[in-house]
Amino acid sequence: MLELGGKNPTIVHSSADLKTAARRIAYGRYMNSGHICTAPDHVLVWPEVKDAFVRCMAEAVREFYGEDPKASPDYGRVINQANFDRLARLLSSGKAAVGGQTDASERYIAPTVLVDVSLDSPIMKEEVFGPILPVLEIDSVEAVITWVNERPAPLGLYIFAEEPDFIERILDATRSGDAGINDCAIHPLIPELPFGGVGNSGMGKYHGRWGFEAFTNARGVMYHSPKIDPGVRYPPYSKHRLERKVESKLMP
Repeated sequence: MLELGGKNPTIVHSSADLKTAARRIAYGRYMNSGHICTAPDHVLVWPEVKDAFVRCMAEAVREFYGEDPKASPDYGRVINQANFDRLARLLSSGKAAVGGQTDASERYIAPTVLVDVSLDSPIMKEEVFGPILPVLEIDSVEAVITWVNERPAPLGLYIFAEEPDFIERILDATRSGDAGINDCAIHPLIPELPFGGVGNSGMGKYHGRWGFEAFTNARGVMYHSPKIDPGVRYPPYSKHRLERKVESKLMP
């Protein structure tokens, strides 16, 4: 069993409830200062709702952590200096529409939303694993499917939408370890669901019954009656072939 993380794409369709989507994405991205393998890594949002979605993200950050997240008892810090330095460098990958502030002495990076992010920027080439969320525009289900399938299969795929056909089309045409509809990051808390990656994001599934099967070495036991023991299963096989030929000739 291996669970290896990955760049979890998060799709925000024009039909999505933007306020709820932003609150749930902010929760998943900034919880534990972003140090969660199932966190949404980047958002692909429909152009006509991008600005409204970013505003909703700003509102969610204020609701969760106040005007100064640095002073919030509910907001964490980056785990160590090496990762702080790595994440601070990633901030230059786009424009901070929300947050962007840092304090090296406390290993503090504000809950941040980046826009105007280019596809070849550093933040799009590695798993973020921190409190920075790139937001990019996308405008069709075909483009979403291509985006997901051209990259290593993620640990999680998250879709925020209110159109069932749109959701099912993406689920049917892509691969991911798991998926969430109108929520993100919390599916490992549901014991009835199998949890794990696929391809680069891991192998095997666990939790509940899936965990029992993954970590159990099953032993097969066969019971066979000794009452019937036809000779055809045993050598010499040439003898059995001859007997079958004789029998076939004797048949009318």
